[in-house]
Amino acid sequence: MDAVSDADIGALTEEYRQLYMGTVPCELNTGDWDAVRYQAREELAIRRVLEREEAGAYTNTFEDLHGMRQLPGLASQRLMARGYGYGGEGDWKVAALTRVIKAMTEGLGGGTSFMEDYTYDLEPGRELVLGAHMLEVCPSLAADRPSLEVHPLGIGGREPPARLVFEGKAGAATVSSLVDMGGRMRLIVQDVECVTPIYRMPKLPVARVMWRPEPDMPTAAHAWLLCGGAHHTVLSCDADADMLSDWAEMMDIECVRLDAGTDIAALKKDLFLSDLAWKLR
Repeated sequence: MDAVSDADIGALTEEYRQLYMGTVPCELNTGDWDAVRYQAREELAIRRVLEREEAGAYTNTFEDLHGMRQLPGLASQRLMARGYGYGGEGDWKVAALTRVIKAMTEGLGGGTSFMEDYTYDLEPGRELVLGAHMLEVCPSLAADRPSLEVHPLGIGGREPPARLVFEGKAGAATVSSLVDMGGRMRLIVQDVECVTPIYRMPKLPVARVMWRPEPDMPTAAHAWLLCGGAHHTVLSCDADADMLSDWAEMMDIECVRLDAGTDIAALKKDLFLSDLAWKLR
């Protein structure tokens, strides 16, 4: 494969400047621009590999960078914005699911991204999930123009990576998890309501989204654990539960839907009967 050229890196870095610099409070210094240029190099190189392999998704891990100076942050965000699937920490299932949902919602405009439950606001009766990741949340979810920033990363032992920082848009969405049940795959689809973040988070320089799971946090968390849901998910403001259920049926995948009507006793019974039915097939 041909090496990434300085001209290509320069052109992509200029594209970054035009797209994202309008929200940066101060001009990046020389060292930060070096970090941005390195992310451009990574984006171009990873995209070439994906095109060569005819792959629609990929994963990586901060523990296995093979000589790379930075963990791909901005690079992974940009590749997701182009429609590629991504999964952190070697999670190939969520990478594949991200790609599938991006493909089925192409052109709808709401946004879809790899996601993780980062932390929670547990104020009784007003519980919320804060979804984020170290670096890699797709800017298709951004409520406003993302900010291009460079900050240290406390893991991985590499240089501070450039990334896009933004708050997610508000509105109805789904959070989905694809899990291996040992003999079959299960798709878990949770209805959520994304909200405008209720706190300023200046010490969390990553992209983030806040949401309220249906019907409420205690019920939703209980149901998610009963179903075997993972902590890596796909958040989509475009794909609703009906779309995802139809896809699961076409793929011969079990689908469990969690929504405003979720009842724990009924869910336990449904999961038991579904397990029997799938084992008898």
